[in-house]
Amino acid sequence: MPPGGPAPLGPARRAAPRRERPPRPLPVAPVAPPPKRNLPLAEGVRPIDEQWRPIYAVWEITLACDLACRHCGSRAGHARPGELSTEECLDMVRQMSEMDVKEVTIIGGEAYLRDDWVDIVREIRKRGMQATMTTGGRGITKERARQAAEAGLQSVSVSVDGTEEIHDRLRGVKGSYRSALEALTNLQEAGVRVSANTQINRLSIPHMRHVLETIAAHNTHSWQIQLTVAMGRAADEPDVLLQPYDLLDLFPMLADLKKRCDELNVRMWPGNNIGYFGPYESVLRGTMPRGHMASCGAGRSTLGIEADGSIKGCPSLPTNAWTGGNIRDASLKDIWERTEPLRYTRDRTVKDLWGYCGTCYYADVCRAGCTWTGFTLFGKAGNNPYCHHRALEMKRAGKRERIVQKFSAPGEPFDHGGFELIEEDDPDKDAP
Repeated sequence: MPPGGPAPLGPARRAAPRRERPPRPLPVAPVAPPPKRNLPLAEGVRPIDEQWRPIYAVWEITLACDLACRHCGSRAGHARPGELSTEECLDMVRQMSEMDVKEVTIIGGEAYLRDDWVDIVREIRKRGMQATMTTGGRGITKERARQAAEAGLQSVSVSVDGTEEIHDRLRGVKGSYRSALEALTNLQEAGVRVSANTQINRLSIPHMRHVLETIAAHNTHSWQIQLTVAMGRAADEPDVLLQPYDLLDLFPMLADLKKRCDELNVRMWPGNNIGYFGPYESVLRGTMPRGHMASCGAGRSTLGIEADGSIKGCPSLPTNAWTGGNIRDASLKDIWERTEPLRYTRDRTVKDLWGYCGTCYYADVCRAGCTWTGFTLFGKAGNNPYCHHRALEMKRAGKRERIVQKFSAPGEPFDHGGFELIEEDDPDKDAP
């Protein structure tokens, strides 16, 4: 690595990151600690808490997994101690429907490693909600695909992260690339619609066009893209993470890929940390109601559920800091309306922002973008350097920002390390 950190993603650098993954003395898949229980509830419910409702829920129905993905924030592998029983899961579905949730995406680990996963899907559909799934695809056999279709599963997003070599490296299991493509085929043959999702990092970024052409050939209807976030196993390999200044190369490339998506009739779906408010915002998000990104929806329109009944405003947020309550202790409605972690985005203002985000022109509408991305870097929400507008403004001032890891993640599910944000002179500021 050069003294100033990783170089920008020029053509030579894009092909460079091929180092072996670093050794780690901690287990690749640790056993999750017991859930936090009997957390406090506010005495009353405010009008704003009744105003916001979870339209979209992402539900980790088990932490068991058959892959060992290098970016996995939950360090999935082993089932959580005390995962919800079938009866408890079906009651969770009832409570979600009573809160008017519109869509439930089941995830893991790998959702299909629960014996009752199709029963859960069937109940979601019975209650009138959309049922979807996100998977690495390793175990989506023809039989499982048939079971999913019979239960009413409406769409499955399969992870595809590059060429076969890069995908298998990132997913931690040789043969996972071919399994993912077979999963797309098996699901389609069973009558289930398919989409794909891709992590964007220094290993995958040179191969984004390959991914798009590959998934289009498998008749995917959508392509979700998301920056790899410094949580879980991803925090163990900071060199694989993009640097904030890499967004200057990334966003023009995404705009070109969006044109190709339109030609292939594949909907590009930028994840919540693909942002914000740069010159390509309307290209990437012009079909959204506002025509641009809004602030974090955790606890306002989204809901995250862990397999042991822990409830969060977003499935990706770290468990310890962001769990509002457990479904075994209180109703979903009470946890949604009366817990501080789920009220966070309803209550925050620009006064809660810090660093560059606190001074930004878009502060009031953006509110630092993805809470997950910023919090896992600094252990504090309210400042997010992964912003195209911000990188461009830095560039105009002859500066750039760089993250440097200060301490490693401890090695538990949904953990994170700590990073320092360095503002420095742009080494290319005098280039013609």
